[in-house]
Amino acid sequence: MKKLFSFLIILLLSQGIKAQETLVFEAGKEGHAIYRIPAIISLPNGELLAFAEGRVNGSDDFGDVNLVMKRSLDGGFTWSPIKTLVDYGSLQAGNPAPVVDRLDPNYPEGVIFLFYNTGNNHEYDVRMNQGVREVWMIKSYDLGKNWTEPENITQEVHKPNNPDFNQLYKNPADWRHYANTPGHAFQFQEGPHKGRIYVAANHSSGGPKEDWSDYQAHGFFTDDKGKSFGISESVQIPGSNESIAAELSSGRMILSSRYQKGTVRQRILAFSSDGGETWDEAYFEEELPDPVCQGSILNIGEKDGKTIIAHSNAADEKERNYLTIKISYDEGKTWNHIIPVDFTSDSEKLPWTAYSDLVKLDENSLGILYERANYHEIIFKKVTWR
Repeated sequence: MKKLFSFLIILLLSQGIKAQETLVFEAGKEGHAIYRIPAIISLPNGELLAFAEGRVNGSDDFGDVNLVMKRSLDGGFTWSPIKTLVDYGSLQAGNPAPVVDRLDPNYPEGVIFLFYNTGNNHEYDVRMNQGVREVWMIKSYDLGKNWTEPENITQEVHKPNNPDFNQLYKNPADWRHYANTPGHAFQFQEGPHKGRIYVAANHSSGGPKEDWSDYQAHGFFTDDKGKSFGISESVQIPGSNESIAAELSSGRMILSSRYQKGTVRQRILAFSSDGGETWDEAYFEEELPDPVCQGSILNIGEKDGKTIIAHSNAADEKERNYLTIKISYDEGKTWNHIIPVDFTSDSEKLPWTAYSDLVKLDENSLGILYERANYHEIIFKKVTWR
């Protein structure tokens, strides 16, 4: 692993630093102490929208947390002032999962769906059955300038489906904590599930376990533009956690998950052949080392009839460092095209690079929105991959 990191550093020094880099969200600026949990999408007109959690008072996951957005008209070189989309006062609104419906004939310019979570207590307390996490959705029909009133979809994507929250979580198998992605959601563009919007997620069930095995990854989806939702089966690896998904060929898809238990420092990959409803297989991918952090995955093209997939994450097994993009030309089976993005030298303070999200800019380049400098910066960088 050390040899791999040395190789990455050499590559980064020779080419990666030359990439375009822009500071998008900065701690202590525009009304928030810290910005975290980046997500990014491209619009049909070429504009980019960057989303994040604006944490008013500090880095704590729970508290006064707003859902915020910025827009770029020039491919990520410059960004608009901040716009707050959701503010629940002293409570949190976070885990933004945006996606553009590009297949609605009534809206040829696209409809943006933005899924997010709210909560009334800390994550551990929700796992202890002392609070609730809900799932919400807003839409924009004018490329993010205006948004609909929030819709609470918790009862359709959570288990159990009970309209009385006072009766939730009475069964040890009931889901408790809940979180979207983090990162973008996606829409199937081809195949038998064309038009389906899919949101990767995770949940805990029963009381908290010291080894984090109460967590499992899953996904939820809609085939009728948000009128109703289905829930996938859970990934059958206890401890699978924050997840993100992408379309493969022939109605298949891939899901990449964080392993919260941390006993194996690798990403979990799960594959589905029915549009993300069930999982054909799930395993640890040794070519995707991970320090127990979030990652991003994206369909970026096709070669010889197979989908090309990009994956980003902090590739150091011990620390949140060595942010790296890896490209798979065989739909997630191998990952031997390595593109270093950012890293910290031994003399600098860790963690350096943490959460990230990927967006396709054109046929040859990607954008990556990522956390840096001990969560004090969210950076956008353009990366040429071929």
